[in-house]
Amino acid sequence: MTVQIKVPSLGESVTEATIAKWYKKKGDAVKKNEVLIELETDKVALEVSAEADGVLTEILFKEGDTVTIGAILGSIKEGAVAAEAEKKQESKPEVIAKPAVVEASKKEELSPAVRKMVVENNLSASEISGTGKDGRIIKGDVLNVLDSGSPVTHGVREERVKMTRLRKRIAERLKESQNTAAMLTTFNEVDMTNIMQLRGKHQEAFTKKHNVKLGFMSFFVKAVVAALKEIPAVNAEIDGEDIIYKNHYDISIAVGTEQGLVVPVIRDADRLSFAEIEIEIANLAKKARDGKLTMQDLTGGTFTITNGGTYGSLLSTPIINPPQSGILGMHKTQDRAVVVAGKIEARPMMYIALSYDHRLVDGKEAVTFLVRVKENIEFPDRLLFDL
Repeated sequence: MTVQIKVPSLGESVTEATIAKWYKKKGDAVKKNEVLIELETDKVALEVSAEADGVLTEILFKEGDTVTIGAILGSIKEGAVAAEAEKKQESKPEVIAKPAVVEASKKEELSPAVRKMVVENNLSASEISGTGKDGRIIKGDVLNVLDSGSPVTHGVREERVKMTRLRKRIAERLKESQNTAAMLTTFNEVDMTNIMQLRGKHQEAFTKKHNVKLGFMSFFVKAVVAALKEIPAVNAEIDGEDIIYKNHYDISIAVGTEQGLVVPVIRDADRLSFAEIEIEIANLAKKARDGKLTMQDLTGGTFTITNGGTYGSLLSTPIINPPQSGILGMHKTQDRAVVVAGKIEARPMMYIALSYDHRLVDGKEAVTFLVRVKENIEFPDRLLFDL
């Protein structure tokens, strides 16, 4: 019996995808639920698995091709043929590939971001040990080679790589945001002393009880929700000639992956505890890294938080995630000299930035919003007592 491999439903408003990678070749034995293909839409990456044991007898589209929902990608022949193929595979003598073949093969397995790093630094992919899934080379492996001072192997000086569908969509949305919104950014700084002391005091008990670490992000989510309730324009959006005010608080959290920036959503964040927020962030971040995010995970956010501080950013002007009207940028916490009660002290300080759509949000509202976030972080008991 022949089983067809079809493009599954891709989610609301998404009708086509690009074939990012075939994990099997024509004639390979496959097992049920084994991943055959990785599809990439403009929002998420999806894996298509085998629906039966057998042999991959037909491949109708190659990597890089665009396919639509329901399209037949290939076919699997069920039955004993699979066992025969595996037997033939086992009986094949071991072939030692030539170095040039190894290098080409390893390059094909690299993600666009990693390939770019390898090419720009004149490294040889065959000399980098991969620690990712199935031994793939990830960004950290390349950085380890660079940090170790290992001699570089000179290769091609330039390489042209087609943009992934996700990267193209990111570029389109960012440019759309700049072209559409009257974007302005206001800044403030936060003294992280109290929140760091509170976190340190309860970290062990919190982790033991909830099986997740207490991070700073749950405090910022809570602080943002409290500020959004006071300044509803920042939680609204413009739709034509109308303003849509949201009475729910679905907070998007920007997550960097090898494929690009994705922004999964914490639903009804105002109803969640600190522990529930931390668990949801951990789950979404893992799904993002594993390429398992769904359309439901990525749609419907009302406000975004991005933390460039995890990469060492001291200050930035984040770009609004349309159709939202605001985004909060967190940055690196760094000891600085500040005046406290007339005395100069070294305090852990963080710059925060609010980019907002000035068509909808006035300057006074934007500044007030950021001041409320600052106050809620500097005095976290306000969050605990809903002050």
